[in-house]
Amino acid sequence: MTTSDKLGTGAHQPESSGGSSGHHLKTGAIGLAGVLFMAVANAAPITAMTGNVPIAVGYGNGLGAPAGYLVATIVLTLFTVGFVSMARYITTAGAFYGFITHGLGQVWGMASGALATMAYVVFEGSLIGIFAYFSNFGLDRWFGWDVNWLLLALIGIAVVALFGYFDINIAAAFLGVTLIAEILLLGLMAIAVLFSGGGPDGLVPEAVNPLNAFTDLPAGGGVGLQDIAAGSAAIGLFFAFWSWVGFETTAVYGEESRNPRRIVPRATLLAVVGLGTFYTFVSWMMIAGNGKARTIELAVAGDLNLWVGLAEDKLGGSFVGDIYVFLIIIGSFACALAFHNAASRYLYAIGRELPPTKNTLGRTHGVHHTPHIASITQSVITVLFTLGFYFLAAEGSDPLMGAYIFQYGLLAILGTMAILIVQAITSIAVIWYFQVKKVQPGNIVTTGIIPAIGGVGMLFVVWLLIDNLEFAGGLAADSPFFKLIPWLVIGTFVLGLLGVLLLKARSPEVYRAIGRTVYEETHEREPVDGTHR
Repeated sequence: MTTSDKLGTGAHQPESSGGSSGHHLKTGAIGLAGVLFMAVANAAPITAMTGNVPIAVGYGNGLGAPAGYLVATIVLTLFTVGFVSMARYITTAGAFYGFITHGLGQVWGMASGALATMAYVVFEGSLIGIFAYFSNFGLDRWFGWDVNWLLLALIGIAVVALFGYFDINIAAAFLGVTLIAEILLLGLMAIAVLFSGGGPDGLVPEAVNPLNAFTDLPAGGGVGLQDIAAGSAAIGLFFAFWSWVGFETTAVYGEESRNPRRIVPRATLLAVVGLGTFYTFVSWMMIAGNGKARTIELAVAGDLNLWVGLAEDKLGGSFVGDIYVFLIIIGSFACALAFHNAASRYLYAIGRELPPTKNTLGRTHGVHHTPHIASITQSVITVLFTLGFYFLAAEGSDPLMGAYIFQYGLLAILGTMAILIVQAITSIAVIWYFQVKKVQPGNIVTTGIIPAIGGVGMLFVVWLLIDNLEFAGGLAADSPFFKLIPWLVIGTFVLGLLGVLLLKARSPEVYRAIGRTVYEETHEREPVDGTHR
């Protein structure tokens, strides 16, 4: 790797220069399948569907929730066009951090890097929360055991830490197996609904009308149910975008992939389009299979039978339901692991460039070449979050309140708000890199117009979230942590900004190296052209 802006030499082994610590990740460790599995596992299809769609339906855009996923697919695909254009030239474990630095400079890069790092750090805590909630539900269903969710969460954190410490191939293999199982079960269930003609209301085609993505759930759910309050389409759209968070981590694994110039762009586009098609279809078939009234009723109640019951009905009884519950537990764990890997690599990418942390966070394991100190740090942070929500949140010892509503819900809102802002800034960085600075030749459509539209779409969703923030908080809206969410986002960005400005004044050489640690074989070179160098 190098911290130079000049053309690379083509060397495969990383070197130390400037702010680099001299430690490196395991190059060539994973291929296209491994990168794709880890990125899609970040999005966790079965967790996204089971955990997010009920909220979108019951409190957001109602029966138009699948249309929300369709709109999110379009916006994120537009963003991805610019993102992969940059990924063809820049390979770094910092992903957004490195891309923004090369496009807009070190000040914006470090501030955005701090925001992205914070997002991924809290995402693991969020997923550990829903893992504990699902595990508590499953153990009660199978054995009648009401196991303390804090114990389940700590076990999950410990196992994730072990995966994060050892060879990344182990994590990739585990994520691949769980992901295939998730997709098979959800896909088979959706196909069964389709071929049976749907439920009591047929296939409900209006569920995928894009206009309904922006329509609030009406009082009564639009189907005459009593005691059903009106929702907000903004919440439906927000949870649709949250369901995707993690697809962009394809770039995080660029330094460990065998051919990042090919693998990262392909894996990213496959993840976005594949997930979008799958999410839209599966959520649509869930509504069709349950019928309009039952879907709204179960979604508002947060009843897992919205999914588990449908799987049992369409695929063969309670045994299938048990498999579904097992997979949502494993899927949420896999998602927590994927976010752990992404967060530790962000901590490593920034840590290796700063003198105080280059020999701690910026170190990699001598045998496994994993960012083991960053991984341990990430695990400690997740433990602190978990203890905080258990002991300090209202009714924190209750799995529904402490694990699901507070830890999962609030950390998801915090992280998604931050990552959408970073994605919007990345879109601007792409335009600046190709069209303003003209570092590399770029098509005005794919590196100008399309990223601009994608960036505006991201900011629009952020605005919708802020405008409906109290509604999004639900039962946790009165908590001090919830009220701090916008200030935590702003504060993280400002701290990153002040830190880099201080570094610029005191250590110009280190400042110039920020965000510039990239692999020479891919930095500032021609895009994928079918040849291997």
